[in-house]
Amino acid sequence: MKRILFFIVCCIFSMYCIFSQTLYIYGGEDHDVFLGKLNASKYDSKSIWNEYGTYGSEYNTNSIWNEYGTYGSAYSSYSPFNSYASYPPVIVDEEGNFYGYFTVSKRANFDLVNIICEYYESIREDVDEWYDKIF
Repeated sequence: MKRILFFIVCCIFSMYCIFSQTLYIYGGEDHDVFLGKLNASKYDSKSIWNEYGTYGSEYNTNSIWNEYGTYGSAYSSYSPFNSYASYPPVIVDEEGNFYGYFTVSKRANFDLVNIICEYYESIREDVDEWYDKIF
């Protein structure tokens, strides 16, 4: 019984560690352009959910929410929102472990990415409201 309880506690702890880890988005041909933190607080200056920060702004060139920018346009080869992008962004953790591509096609398969890819046009209109809905 103690072994089963220990196993359950270890599983819960490991799941907590995986999901509490901050994930980062990198874009560009060599994936060397930082595009923000994917699952950080809307108050984090590097979060894609901080509409006043560099990576959450709809006006910044390195923001995925800039529909006219390199990383937010539905027509750019570097954008997650172009289903034919040649160089879609990647998602990694702070140690560089690869979690998948951030793209509307062949994307990393977890809920947050799926929601963003499905509703990105609405999200870019009100990032703050969507943060509150999702988190």
